Amino acid sequence: MRLKGLTPAIKRGSAEVAILSVLADGRLHGYEIARRIEKTTEGVLSFTLASLYPMLYVMERRGWIAGRWETAPSGRRRRCYRLTHSGRRQLVSATEEWKAFFGALHRLRGVAHA
Repeated sequence: MRLKGLTPAIKRGSAEVAILSVLADGRLHGYEIARRIEKTTEGVLSFTLASLYPMLYVMERRGWIAGRWETAPSGRRRRCYRLTHSGRRQLVSATEEWKAFFGALHRLRGVAHA
């Protein structure tokens, strides 16, 4: 995943949340996951397919997402992913962690101006 202007540590922590977030709206194939993340974040977050698919495989092994092969109207087979119950719980947990983290940073920033 490419994040413009952000450090590698922030990248690692945000990639899973980004994927889980777009899958919360429904089943998508890999290219569409990458496209939606990039479009929704106005290009701040973007994935190459070479970096996205290994993450999808790991998340599938963890039980957060489930993939299924489907045939598109064009006849092309593609793997579509959906969020599992475990993935929804993980998304809620990760979202709360990010809110707490950014809230703490916001409070620290406010202290700097006091």
